[in-house]
Amino acid sequence: MSVDVNERLQFFAKLYNVTGENGQIGMWYLYFTILLLSIVVFKLGFSRKLPLLKAAVVYLFLALGCTILTFFAVFLPVAEGLMVASAILIIYKIRLYQSKKEQSES
Repeated sequence: MSVDVNERLQFFAKLYNVTGENGQIGMWYLYFTILLLSIVVFKLGFSRKLPLLKAAVVYLFLALGCTILTFFAVFLPVAEGLMVASAILIIYKIRLYQSKKEQSES
């Protein structure tokens, strides 16, 4: 009994064809997708105003962590989870903005 690896890939891994001829390019696309989504989630949910050097250190470690997450993302829904988290945080920020706007008007 053999298992087809392509059946077990997650959405973004399939989309970028990480097991095909250009698997290395697909992995880079997956890495940058995860990095971008991680930055969005970090900025919307956790970031504070930091000095430039401290912010650079935070983003450096975020980029290093995304390297590990990229390898997990081939078979686990890492990028998909980041998409859901970013959507929830975007909705939260929009609702918070609307709430503050209504309170300032009344």
